[in-house]
Amino acid sequence: MPYRPNFRPTTPTASTPGRRGRHAGLRVALLTGAVATLLAVGAAGPAAAAVTGTPERSGAGTTRTARVTTAVLDLDHPARKPQVRGQDVPYDTASIIKVDILAALLLQAQDTGHGLTPQERTSATAMIEHSDNDAATALWRQIGQASGLEAANKRLGLSSTVGGAGGMWGLTQTTATDQISLLHAVFAGGGTSSASGSALTETSRNYIRTLMTRIAAGQSWGVSAASDAGWALKNGWLQRSTTGLWDINSVGEVTSGTHHYLVAVLSDGNASMAGGIAAVERAARTAVSSAGAAG
Repeated sequence: MPYRPNFRPTTPTASTPGRRGRHAGLRVALLTGAVATLLAVGAAGPAAAAVTGTPERSGAGTTRTARVTTAVLDLDHPARKPQVRGQDVPYDTASIIKVDILAALLLQAQDTGHGLTPQERTSATAMIEHSDNDAATALWRQIGQASGLEAANKRLGLSSTVGGAGGMWGLTQTTATDQISLLHAVFAGGGTSSASGSALTETSRNYIRTLMTRIAAGQSWGVSAASDAGWALKNGWLQRSTTGLWDINSVGEVTSGTHHYLVAVLSDGNASMAGGIAAVERAARTAVSSAGAAG
């Protein structure tokens, strides 16, 4: 089925916590345990709340302010470089790594000349649409964990992404510009004026794009806030066990006006999940508006 941007309303709602995976909700009270249980918390929608805007105390008692970095690329001006706001430094991915895992899986399938198996497709759907962690863990192991991810990323044009150790895929580190490189490998050529040059075939790219338009309703926040038409995205959220602060990330493609934009917003040190989401959405809107004004 050809990729079409998602046209559902983008305003996040106060979602009812569900269960992990298809029905598993966000059990915030359970997210303060060991980091080992927080590979990438990404299985439910947030409750809306205001951003505090105040520095937070870390576990060591030092003051820390939330930080956010955005990168935007206008796909209809492919010669341009991404516009970056904030420091383009590594952040932990949380569940946005699931797009990269799927891209690596598809590259490996292309190399063998075979498509994904029914089980792989089932896992991929659960991993992207519902942010299912068990599915991600299974596919992470299948691609060869960090080494398999990094081998694929060399072919996809990523240069600053380091896979998480062992099974800790949610602690993979990446930069906003690397996420734009990944998005470009997936979205360039998908109905835009940008040539792809991607290691992924059109069939593989279309598969990833389509899943990213079918994100569960409670998870359709983030870069979609910058869209006035269609969007495709993947979000990630992770509460740190040492500080209680949140990493909130969102990556994807949005349509604003007549242009298509690739947008990556990475953040950490947020006082709450909902407050971090509000900050990420504000940053996405500002970044896309600035990119639009540039041309």
